[in-house]
Amino acid sequence: MPRTARPIRATNGPLRTCSRLGFYPENELPENELIQAIRDLNLPAHHDAASFVLAGGRSSRMGADKALALFRGRPLIAHALDLLRSAGLSAAIAGARSPLADFAPVIADAHKDAGPLSGICAALAATAAARALFLSVDAPLLPASLLIYLLNHARIAGNLITLASVNGFAQTFPAVVAREALPTLQSRLDAGLGGCFAAFQAAAEAHRQPVCVLPVEILAQTGHVSHPDGLNPARWFLNVNSPEDLRRAESHFARRIG
Repeated sequence: MPRTARPIRATNGPLRTCSRLGFYPENELPENELIQAIRDLNLPAHHDAASFVLAGGRSSRMGADKALALFRGRPLIAHALDLLRSAGLSAAIAGARSPLADFAPVIADAHKDAGPLSGICAALAATAAARALFLSVDAPLLPASLLIYLLNHARIAGNLITLASVNGFAQTFPAVVAREALPTLQSRLDAGLGGCFAAFQAAAEAHRQPVCVLPVEILAQTGHVSHPDGLNPARWFLNVNSPEDLRRAESHFARRIG
């Protein structure tokens, strides 16, 4: 299981399953109306949104900067940026341990070694977009269709934080974060509370709403998201943190298309 996964809690807690289960406050659309609204909207994914690859991790288990580790012959950072661009987004990099400006614009971390929350805060402070989609550099098996759906769902439903889940576990990334979350996220970062998942929960609670979590299995079963190579949703969230993870990711892909 990916290290960023968290079990989904009761619906009256800080997480809420948002898809097909009917857990909607009065100011939100029922799921069938929400899906139709997303279809009717038909906006390009870049409308009112920014996107960033989080690439400032220490890469201690990889032994070198994993942003430059090769997956299918290309650096992971190139795969992540291509994924955002294929979703119709203008991509940038938040935090970097290697010179990555040749790949995309880089937003520097204000707090070195403070984890991905530092990159998130720097990116939100640097953008004028209403919301931003954040993707970790080490998730090369995610499909663009999931990013588009998360972003459009957040846009229509007005959620502060929108995440995905797999096998009942909420995933920290990819995440759609409204810029309004920045003050709470920044205050936690400044206090040395650098965990992204807990920071997302705190920001949502400060705005009197839960974190919205969308189960990818249901979205895939209903045809709203899919993988271009037919990869099962259970494989999409593999985090490539070590050479062994990299080999595992390659093998999943090879088995599926071989």
